[in-house]
Amino acid sequence: MLHQMPGWDPVPSLIATILLYAGVALFCGCGHEALSGTVTILQNYFEVVRSPVDALDVFTMIDIIKYVIYGIASAFFVYGILLMVEGFFTSGAIKDLYGDFKITTCGRCVSAWFIMLTYIFMLAWLGVTAFTSLPVFIYFNIWNICQNATTLEGATLCLDPRQYGIVPINEAKTVCAGSEKFYKMCESNELDMTFHLFICALAGAGAAVIAMIHYLMVLSANWAYVKDACRMQKYEDIKSKEEQELHDIHSTRSKERLNAYT
Repeated sequence: MLHQMPGWDPVPSLIATILLYAGVALFCGCGHEALSGTVTILQNYFEVVRSPVDALDVFTMIDIIKYVIYGIASAFFVYGILLMVEGFFTSGAIKDLYGDFKITTCGRCVSAWFIMLTYIFMLAWLGVTAFTSLPVFIYFNIWNICQNATTLEGATLCLDPRQYGIVPINEAKTVCAGSEKFYKMCESNELDMTFHLFICALAGAGAAVIAMIHYLMVLSANWAYVKDACRMQKYEDIKSKEEQELHDIHSTRSKERLNAYT
């Protein structure tokens, strides 16, 4: 019977789950705080104010992204648990409890579904990683301008949020080197902390991508396992049927011989 086949090893899925939770926690936590730091920088140094009407300004977009972060944290916490449950349903202990054919058939469908879903989530996290690299690039440029302004005397360097689409093109919110706000911003903890928080959020998104790839490998191995188990079950059924037919033929011939002697 199939009870002799090796069961599912929970260690790879456990490692992938830990990596996924760590990456999602790092992305959501650092991303949320980095967005709050961005709001502080825009209000204190660029004098960008929230629109009094319900318009889609930069602050509204930041609030929307924060809500998306809340959803990502909740969704992938549940998804990691579901992947662990799916793995346990392909283990030998569950097979012994419910029977071979039932578990291999159900596990085959569930594994195929999770493979497709995990592949979609991997592509989504690749997009999130690319999107998170944009604020890292913006803050790196700001940090670079601050460094050059302190080393190059007489250089006219300015920061204009209109270049990044943060404010409308008709609003001049430029902060140039030599002004008091420029040096306060470059020396502030908000700029340095927000820059590093976005870097950590980018690292968390990358960790989530690696976790999704790891999950794909684990789920593919589970798919192969339940597929082989299903084939082995069919082989055992055919073999048992043939043995039963041979036994019936042998029994029939033995009865015929016994009747012939009597």
